[in-house]
Amino acid sequence: MCCWVCDVTQPASDVDFMISQAEREFTFTTKDFEKLCVMVNRYTGIQMADGKQDMLYGRLSRRIRMLGMNSFKAYIHLLEQDEGSDEFNAFINAVTTNLTSFFRESHHFEYLKTTVLPKLMQRNRATQRIRIWSAGSSTGEEPYSIAMSVAETVPSHWDVKILATDLDTDVLAHGESGIYDVGRIENLDDALVQQWFLKSKKHPGKVSVRPELQEMIYFRQLNLLHEWPMRGPLDIIFCRNVIIYFDMPTKQKLMERYANLLVPEGHLFLGHSEAMNNMSERFALCGKSIYNKQGY
Repeated sequence: MCCWVCDVTQPASDVDFMISQAEREFTFTTKDFEKLCVMVNRYTGIQMADGKQDMLYGRLSRRIRMLGMNSFKAYIHLLEQDEGSDEFNAFINAVTTNLTSFFRESHHFEYLKTTVLPKLMQRNRATQRIRIWSAGSSTGEEPYSIAMSVAETVPSHWDVKILATDLDTDVLAHGESGIYDVGRIENLDDALVQQWFLKSKKHPGKVSVRPELQEMIYFRQLNLLHEWPMRGPLDIIFCRNVIIYFDMPTKQKLMERYANLLVPEGHLFLGHSEAMNNMSERFALCGKSIYNKQGY
């Protein structure tokens, strides 16, 4: 059972969390936590839950130690000086969560292969062009899963591009490398592994995705709250397990922007715990956490 550690001689805003200060390497107060939450929310739109104090301490104490600082107060002061600095970028990378796997929520990729892509091949037969966006691509498993689904369904001469974006530059670099631990593919079908993965000669215990998949994907850093460089139109958007971190006004704005980018009847894939409720009337449910844009 967790308890609050409190010195009654201090104001509530300066109370340390969960672990007593004597057990911590750096001073971390409620005020420190609140300031960091404001920074994260202002820059990313993510609302940091009250239960994330220990997580935040663990991730950021590494940065403080690396910089030779002795407190969160000093670190926060550094961050406040320049939101465009390398350290602010490292701060955002440290606090954003990146949980993913190949073919996560497999029903999405089955629907993509059996329903969405065949319809697109019929609709776009004149242009033979398909555009897909993986928003919140993390270390690349999602866009590569999309690319494998495309490669197994769409003729190779078609012009298919997948944009993979994330706020975290570290995970983008990982995804762009296309190199993964063998354990990341151990639950995949053997035939799929043999077709799309190669043993890495330079990295024992790792595999790399085949070059034809990498050629289909463009990895770029993007903050969903800022201006988007792409103008569309897009046929498909994957934005899974991303919007759960935003408040309702931010969700509504994102849905409007997604709808503006998608072609009529274009598809939007959300995460299993996400729903369109009260966010937009421009999408209709067509599958489990799968929506298509209404024809306007």
